[in-house]
Amino acid sequence: MEYKARYITDDIKLSSYEDRFFKSDMMFDHHMLVWFLSGETRIVQADATYYFGKGDIFLIPRNQLATIINYPKDGQPHKTVVMHLSLDRLREFYANKNIRTKPLTTPKIYRFNNHPLLESCLASLLPYFDMKELPEDIASIKITEAISILRTLNKEIDQVLANFEEPGKINLVDYMERHFMYNLPIEKFGYLTGRSLTTFKRDFKKAFNTTPQRWLTQKRLELAHYQLTEKKRKPLDVCYEVGFENLSHFSFAFKKQFGYAPSQLVGRSL
Repeated sequence: MEYKARYITDDIKLSSYEDRFFKSDMMFDHHMLVWFLSGETRIVQADATYYFGKGDIFLIPRNQLATIINYPKDGQPHKTVVMHLSLDRLREFYANKNIRTKPLTTPKIYRFNNHPLLESCLASLLPYFDMKELPEDIASIKITEAISILRTLNKEIDQVLANFEEPGKINLVDYMERHFMYNLPIEKFGYLTGRSLTTFKRDFKKAFNTTPQRWLTQKRLELAHYQLTEKKRKPLDVCYEVGFENLSHFSFAFKKQFGYAPSQLVGRSL
């Protein structure tokens, strides 16, 4: 995989993947605004799967778990302009605004396809990626402009952008049953359920009577088996969406668990 990135600042980049595809399980520490120049992305979350392509613009709220699969398309690389809306930047923006936010439920991904104001704002960034010397404060100005446009397009967006709460302690069993397919460090699962690593491991052992890693592997393999037998899906697609990083590791673990390779299920009825 050949990955290229050019930056205006750490918060604004032009990202390009040249290879066949790139897959990653991610938790977003900051809100992320993305504009597609070419290629495709599939974002898989617990409750929904999203598809984005050339011209699409979307906002992913922070603290979201997602499987991101990026593809080149039509001979063009997967290329996007990405703007991070950091908490520091948002606190500064909202400092003089009287916004009352409600406790966050799980925010959705927001689409802003083909909107001329937002597209114009993001397109105006392109010349800056080729400049060695940038106008002072240009990144700050552009991020402020983007936030202002988002607020104009969606009156409810303040409930997401102006909410600076950290995850509180939530029901661990419910959360893990919904998010086990994301291949993240155990520390991240602890943070998202409002626990320290030590407390997470203790509560997990009490709830499931096993270690997090053993339970996660078992659940992912069970989901993979269901997808292959009931949904008739391909091993390569299932491998990445249930939380494995490569096909060889998935095939080895699957055969060890069930006694046959996932490829043997293709075209079979069990």
